[in-house]
Amino acid sequence: MSSMFRKLLPIVILASIVLPAWTQSGSPMSLDDAITYALNQSNTVKDARINLADAEQQILERRSTGLPQLTGNLNFQRYLKLPVQPLPASFQVFGAAFTDLAPLLSDQTRELLNQSSGDGGGNGVSFFLKNNFTAALNLDAMIFDGSYFVALKAARAYRSYVSQEMMTKEREVRTTTIDAYLPVLVLTENLRLLDKNITNLERLFFETKELYKAGFAEQLDVDRLELSLINLQTQKETVIRQKALSLNALKFAMQYPMDESLEVTGDLGAIIEANTADIVSEELVSTNRPELGLLDKGILLNELNVRLQKSGYLPSLRAFGVAQESYQGNSFSDGFWAPTIYVGLALNVPIFDGFYKRATIQRAKLDVEQARLQRQDVERAIDFELDNARTSYQNATELLASQKRNMELAERIYKTTQIKYTEGVGSSLEVSQAEQSLYNTQSNYIQAQFDLARAIMDVKKALGKI
Repeated sequence: MSSMFRKLLPIVILASIVLPAWTQSGSPMSLDDAITYALNQSNTVKDARINLADAEQQILERRSTGLPQLTGNLNFQRYLKLPVQPLPASFQVFGAAFTDLAPLLSDQTRELLNQSSGDGGGNGVSFFLKNNFTAALNLDAMIFDGSYFVALKAARAYRSYVSQEMMTKEREVRTTTIDAYLPVLVLTENLRLLDKNITNLERLFFETKELYKAGFAEQLDVDRLELSLINLQTQKETVIRQKALSLNALKFAMQYPMDESLEVTGDLGAIIEANTADIVSEELVSTNRPELGLLDKGILLNELNVRLQKSGYLPSLRAFGVAQESYQGNSFSDGFWAPTIYVGLALNVPIFDGFYKRATIQRAKLDVEQARLQRQDVERAIDFELDNARTSYQNATELLASQKRNMELAERIYKTTQIKYTEGVGSSLEVSQAEQSLYNTQSNYIQAQFDLARAIMDVKKALGKI
């Protein structure tokens, strides 16, 4: 698993570099494209990926503590003044006074023997030489440690926890992007209808002016149509500015460069048509909600923490070995080498710690209980969220069907009043009233489309499909 992750990591990094370059080329961006871009640009997701890589290294770090540890060290020491060990005057070696052995000792030692020390004014002697050099290899290996395997399992569980957390972060980015993308589609549809209405009204306004010139219309009719046309053009300018603001909000959600142009594709109708199949009757699969998976991983980590604290009652056993070579001499030519090799075992048995481990175990158990309670609350919240989303979806579906019928009826009425007006059997007031009714129903229809699209996304979020 760890080797596979290290192989995939460069690919992930490369994708985060290449994909943004493709999307910045100026080509139109669909909702899926926007989500993909946001996932690759989001600092939140990047931070989660770094945490995942760090968790992988923590496993290697924990595993290394159970492997044999080999260290080497070099130590050189030179005495500028040799330390002296005081001896009593009556001290003897093999039945002879120590001072009688002076001819057999080195010049440095004989010099030291002339120094007196101690209460009895005895002689002093040095057991050290000026130059001391040591080279050693130290081997330390764990034989048994109850906490090692629990800690290693906890490190692997933490990696799974971080991986699940990254899925949660990615879901948040997708949700944020969708919430910022849909308003842009609404305003784009508004602009499309405004352009259509302005075109129709400009045609009617031109015809009315011609009728007025010919004496078949009144100035009031021309003024009323001109006012309507000005209102539509003003409304269009307002919607253009609102769309610019919405695009900036989308760029911010995607972490798209604010100074780069962004064009979106698609429409609300296509999103509705592509996502309505069995969306109400579909059952929730808990594994699709990363929040539940994250809480499950958290419970597992807390349970492993209980086991880790309990393992503190177990003894630990380590083996060690040392091989060293020591040199001692007053110079680097007249000294001697002294090799040393030894091995051993070190057993550590916990006996009494003032009930410290008992308290840590109880606290770890309390953490487990809190995590389980938190999962229950989140599970209930998800069920509540799904029920509300399904209800909103049903209401939005019925409202959209009603608004669609209203808009079709308003369009027929508007066309009929236009025909009657151009044929001289209708008034401009009727046209104006039918026009306002049409605009209102168009606005209501677009709002109903937006509400349904948002309800669809809410159901998909609750089901864990986003």
